[in-house]
Amino acid sequence: MRTILCYGDSNTWGASPSSGERLDMNTRWAGILRNSLGKDYHIVEEGLCGRTTVWDDPIEEHKNGKKYLLPCLESHRPLDLVIILLGTNDLKHRFSLTAFDIAAGAGLLARMAQKSLCGPNGKSPEVLLVAPPPLAKLTGLSEMFQGGNEKSREFSKYYRIIADELSCHYLDAGSVIVSSNLDGIHFDPQEHEKLGDAIHRKVVQIFS
Repeated sequence: MRTILCYGDSNTWGASPSSGERLDMNTRWAGILRNSLGKDYHIVEEGLCGRTTVWDDPIEEHKNGKKYLLPCLESHRPLDLVIILLGTNDLKHRFSLTAFDIAAGAGLLARMAQKSLCGPNGKSPEVLLVAPPPLAKLTGLSEMFQGGNEKSREFSKYYRIIADELSCHYLDAGSVIVSSNLDGIHFDPQEHEKLGDAIHRKVVQIFS
């Protein structure tokens, strides 16, 4: 059985753009992936609302993705694949980051996973770096994510550059799905399904 870690934020946790509540396990993209891959795969859903790539949040504590990644890898090893889908929360205005810096933060996590030796037989797991889709129309979160729309449209370019530098697998989520206009940040159920299907195809390719 292969084990896959899905390491992300509220869009991996499955926050509904309409209510903020968690979508059910068969609707979230990681659940779609689990059901598509079948019994030969074990999917670890590690989504935390508000999680950043490598940054400490001065308002929301314990959200730094870098600080929890290695303990998480150690807890679930051996891991065949680590999927990293982070960066949206880095767009918050209080961080004042460029799209390049955000992609670099995600790349640091990918590099940590590659060097972790938490794969089978003490080797490195495969890593799939996923660029988050651009933000949509911001409603109640417009002030928190001020300036984020323009930056998010540059994710695909910079995440691809980082993935090429690390020789890890890459997927541009923005080529598959769109963020919801209900809040501009999260994914509607049909977009979770599309993303789960796209990542399923990518996983099959990785292990073929």
